[in-house]
Amino acid sequence: MAIEKVRGYLKRWDRDKDIIEMEASTATVLEAANALGVIPARIAKSISLKQGDAATVIVVAGDVKLDNRKYKDHFGIKAKMLSPEEALQFTGHAVGGVCPFGLPAGVGVYLDVSMKRFATVFPACGSSNSAIELTMDELNEYSQNKEWVDVCKPISEESASE
Repeated sequence: MAIEKVRGYLKRWDRDKDIIEMEASTATVLEAANALGVIPARIAKSISLKQGDAATVIVVAGDVKLDNRKYKDHFGIKAKMLSPEEALQFTGHAVGGVCPFGLPAGVGVYLDVSMKRFATVFPACGSSNSAIELTMDELNEYSQNKEWVDVCKPISEESASE
């Protein structure tokens, strides 16, 4: 189970016991925000994308979405989301639980600057009912972030679950 892999991964920082598991689903931004009692923007949403024969995970604030122009300008290729099957194959996590922790070698993680306005955010931990509260420094370290990027734009409250 992916959450157990994440738990083992976070153990090196003694944070494995800080994973929050809920009865309610946290698979979407709005579900996670409701379950955790925080605003949707503080949910760290992991977007899994294909880059050639590999995958990339970009973690963004819950109130933004990928800006295709910014993405292409930064990475030099068009953004292509992984299908649910590809997300599981490439990341080891099912959609709704994709996170930047415990990923297979070769999966690059990038953090979007949209999260920097918060002291802490809540990324998933490998399942559709888990999360952990992390500071930006912790998220940067634990995710083995390759680079802070600016590849997003705001979305409206109504579509925050994208």
